[in-house]
Amino acid sequence: MTYTAAAPVTAATAAPRTSAELIRADEAALAHNYHPLPVVVARAEGAWVEDVEGRRYLDMLAGYSALNFGHRHPALIEAAKRQLDEVTLTSRAFHNDRLAAFAESLSALVGLEMTLPMNTGAEAVESAVKVARKWAYEVKGVAQDRATIIVAAGNFHGRTTTIVSFSDDEVARGGFGPFTPGFRIVPYDDLAALEAAIDENTAAVLIEPIQGEAGVIIPSDGYLTGVRELTRRTNVLFIADEIQSGLGRTGTTLAVQHENVHPDMLLLGKALGGGIVPVSAVLADRDVLGVLHPGEHGSTFGGNPLAAAVGSAVVALLETGEYQRRARELGTVLDAGLASLVGKGVTSYRSRGLWAGVDVDPAVGTGREISERLAGEGILVKDTHGSTIRFAPPLTITGEEIESALDALARVLG
Repeated sequence: MTYTAAAPVTAATAAPRTSAELIRADEAALAHNYHPLPVVVARAEGAWVEDVEGRRYLDMLAGYSALNFGHRHPALIEAAKRQLDEVTLTSRAFHNDRLAAFAESLSALVGLEMTLPMNTGAEAVESAVKVARKWAYEVKGVAQDRATIIVAAGNFHGRTTTIVSFSDDEVARGGFGPFTPGFRIVPYDDLAALEAAIDENTAAVLIEPIQGEAGVIIPSDGYLTGVRELTRRTNVLFIADEIQSGLGRTGTTLAVQHENVHPDMLLLGKALGGGIVPVSAVLADRDVLGVLHPGEHGSTFGGNPLAAAVGSAVVALLETGEYQRRARELGTVLDAGLASLVGKGVTSYRSRGLWAGVDVDPAVGTGREISERLAGEGILVKDTHGSTIRFAPPLTITGEEIESALDALARVLG
């Protein structure tokens, strides 16, 4: 028997499928590790996306801050296109002509000496854990395999097996043990508990300056300053995970800058890739990142020329200060609009810059239900933890667009 190969089905030859058909196809072909809203995005620009039927939606989530500069920002697209015509990947077996400029500009932007380029946020966190432990053994003098890292309750740093080992979210942890030892969890925004947990084996304190997945939890004034003073006094590294909170989101380049705090290690990701390629980085001074030597850590794609070109373009946008300013100014519009809804379906909210966690009265609906109703109004947000929804629009959004989203929220809260 002979067989004739069928012509390959491509995007150009396949019959167009509806949103409903594509959702069914996703459910059949993909692992069910996400529960997306029933919206199938086909095109996007700026703060707007369009589904396969042509319905338009205002994106008030921005890829959990990965799209701080909006969809398809012209400067970022141009940087990617130029690099696609040159070289996209060399691995770190060789040097490439884009990486040094990226590292230099990023280091200058945040005031730290060295950059360890990676791809995803979780990789940056895992890398920081390794660096902190090695620093503890080689610099601080902690006994081998005794180093501990202190984290905060309610944290979200990723979903690898090591990272969920120090999560207190049972949905993220359940069924994935045994867990990696070496971590202590203390309450967030509690300096006394943090101080009590530090001992001679403590290598680092790893916290989010604002907890994103927990519902945009903003600590008390002085907390970050207190963490910095405490870690400096006890010879412990302060690691700030700014993967969601950084790069303009809160009205400053970094969220720690609201208290003029300078961490020992800084973790960046999401917006660093401009919504085009995954780019993350660990930044620290030479006395910390210098503990790494060839062969001890790596990433085939980390620091690739395409990522470096896009990352450099992102840094160039931030160097102007325009996006930080927009987040500050437009954040007042978001804050005022949410304040007006308290007692009208909103029980409470927390906001800083263009980032907000909104607690909805459970009698009105769950966070998922409110998100679905907003999608019906042409507004995209995402829920977290019961009746909390998050707003994190692109920093390119306008005040009028924010007000239209808030009007829609008022309607669905009814």
